[in-house]
Amino acid sequence: MKSIKTAGYLINRAGLPVHYPTHAHVAAFWEALGRAIATFGFLEEVLLKAVFAITATTQYDEEKIEDAYEAWIPTLTRSLSDPLGNLIDTYGKAVRNNSSANTDDLEGLLDRLRKACKIRNAICHGSWRAPDFEGFSVPFYVNRQGHIFDTPIDLTFLAQTRTAVSELSCSVIETVTRMGWQFPGSNGPGRVLWQKGME
Repeated sequence: MKSIKTAGYLINRAGLPVHYPTHAHVAAFWEALGRAIATFGFLEEVLLKAVFAITATTQYDEEKIEDAYEAWIPTLTRSLSDPLGNLIDTYGKAVRNNSSANTDDLEGLLDRLRKACKIRNAICHGSWRAPDFEGFSVPFYVNRQGHIFDTPIDLTFLAQTRTAVSELSCSVIETVTRMGWQFPGSNGPGRVLWQKGME
């Protein structure tokens, strides 16, 4: 049998547009996207600190303290690397288990956090297609359940998302501060739960 050699092709890399493959969007779009993604990163840190504060201040019966402490360290360790969805679940469980936690509408807050998580996954992990003539772009993103993200996104959408996630972060922080505790890592009012150098 005779081997047939076919001609192959190479990409003319020197001929690619400046900023390829992000060249199709205006710089303001990428700034808005970056700010939205950074705000989600802040939310994840806030949730992690809230889990620490809320679980650290949960009251237990004397006979359950040892078991609670044994479970606490793995919970905190796992939360450090948990994806946002799991972190939301851990936060919800922590608030429910702390009788001192004062939230007006925990289930509503958790629902808003989960909806935001879906947007976060798409804008962080999606492949951005060229915008249409109005500046909308639908990132190519399919979640683990096979759902295709199909929401058109523009600068306004990204700005609104950033604002909404910032508001969610404030609501999570308030679940700690409403109990009279200073939010970990802040210099806000309240009793100090933990600071460097505390034994």
